Amino acid sequence: MTLRSVDLRKEPVEAVVDRVERSLGVRLDHETVVRKRRSVGARTDRGTWVRIERRGLDRIGVQGGDGTASAEALRGIAKPAWLAGVAWRDEVEPVMWRADETGLLPGAAVGSAVVAKDPQLTEEWWASLNASLDALAAQHTNRIATPDTETLTQELVTGTIHSVFPGVDTAVVDWCPAHGDLNWANVTAPVFCVFDWEDWGMAPCGLDAANLWGASLAVPALADRVRSERRNDLASRDGKLMTLFVAAKILGPYADPEDPRLVPARKTAEQLLQELQAS
Repeated sequence: MTLRSVDLRKEPVEAVVDRVERSLGVRLDHETVVRKRRSVGARTDRGTWVRIERRGLDRIGVQGGDGTASAEALRGIAKPAWLAGVAWRDEVEPVMWRADETGLLPGAAVGSAVVAKDPQLTEEWWASLNASLDALAAQHTNRIATPDTETLTQELVTGTIHSVFPGVDTAVVDWCPAHGDLNWANVTAPVFCVFDWEDWGMAPCGLDAANLWGASLAVPALADRVRSERRNDLASRDGKLMTLFVAAKILGPYADPEDPRLVPARKTAEQLLQELQAS
């Protein structure tokens, strides 16, 4: 059966919500519902948050779809506590539904995934980001990151980069645990917290920093701040490859000609190509 393309912002989800409420023993506050393309979230009547995700069975892989639950074992990271979860296979389609109950976030998300104005973050915020990303990279897991639900392999890195920058040596040396989808919609302010851990796992070192840089390019000062704060990640060879990986996604065949990130992404990529060729 071909998996139907679904946008949960437009699909009826009442039956799914009812099942989650019964299974977890909670009531969702429907006035707080946040609907995204493949997830729905809301506050509960016991002061927690429930996130419901729809994911095709072909996108689960050998590690399962329990990213949020498994991230509870991580230490030293500012993230909401995982409390409970429930999962089931759809009765009609080759899809798994999963709901995870977590603690509430300490604040609102900084913005949409890609920001258009400077969020004016504090020094304490940047210090907490750095401490969390450093702690994450130092831990161990058998999971593989699945950004955009695609398992992150050497082949994916090579194919993505070569689609825009052919001929680059894309061999990754160091892999470490990463969030996998670090952008401005998945972090809070003024208190730093990173959430939506469903895709975390091993990735080329520097992926998270490169993702946040790519999400900041419409605000040059913010992109520069990300590069400065995470310079150890991004100055390494693997960090440069991950920056090219993110730039290739921005500049690739589905690029929006009105995207303000195109010019700075291209400029940075050209500089990195020269550095990689010279090394």
